[in-house]
Amino acid sequence: MPDQVYNGGLDVAEWVLYAFFLFFFGLVAYLRREDRREGYPLEDDVSGRHEPLGGLLFTAQPKVFRLPHDGGSVTKPDGVREAVPANARRTAPWAGSPLEPVGDPLQAGIGPGAYAQRAKTPDVMMHGAPRVVPLRVADDFYLDKRDPDPRGMPVVGADNAVAGTVSDVWVDRSEYLIRYLEVALEGSSKRMLVPMPMAVIQRSRKRVRVDALLAAQFAGAPTLGNPDQITRDEEERVSAYVGSGALYATPARAEPWL
Repeated sequence: MPDQVYNGGLDVAEWVLYAFFLFFFGLVAYLRREDRREGYPLEDDVSGRHEPLGGLLFTAQPKVFRLPHDGGSVTKPDGVREAVPANARRTAPWAGSPLEPVGDPLQAGIGPGAYAQRAKTPDVMMHGAPRVVPLRVADDFYLDKRDPDPRGMPVVGADNAVAGTVSDVWVDRSEYLIRYLEVALEGSSKRMLVPMPMAVIQRSRKRVRVDALLAAQFAGAPTLGNPDQITRDEEERVSAYVGSGALYATPARAEPWL
């Protein structure tokens, strides 16, 4: 009886190559499913109508994420897309047209002022304590004496007008970094936070300069629900407000250079 031939003219290298192709196709399909857990279903750019999910190969199966520190659980995807308010209008009726702010551009929630909807709870350390807090709470932290202490320094905006005074410094207790400067506004009891990367401590002039905002615009910044801690959602909104000033603080900034 003649020997049975099962692989024809295929050798081991070809079998390995085809096996790799099948594995790679499966990997791509898996990754495309997994990256559709949040932000889906998609919406039509003009009408807002929900787009189809894309079928079996492109629809992730629901997965339950158990959050640490008794934070409950979250199931994604859940088929729900939360509406994010934006005070903006389209510059043209077709898809892909740019948006322009309506009303106060710093509150529009678009461009550099866009933000993600995050948890209404603080970011925490390993044992559950808030991660970003002011120095008045983090009493085991201090500023190096070789560096300038911004507390008590006036804060000026892009127009060189004084917006307020630095009342405290907010530190990241996990990364050992300054995250925010707390500013007590002039003529008001309100305090707001400025992300440290958007502030420059001018040691020679003993002041802090924030080029992203004009002095009068500091008053419109989001406030915190708890004066001694900041939630992840508040971090998004604070950074978005100050960052939006880089483009919208003055009408000239939003115009092209050429």
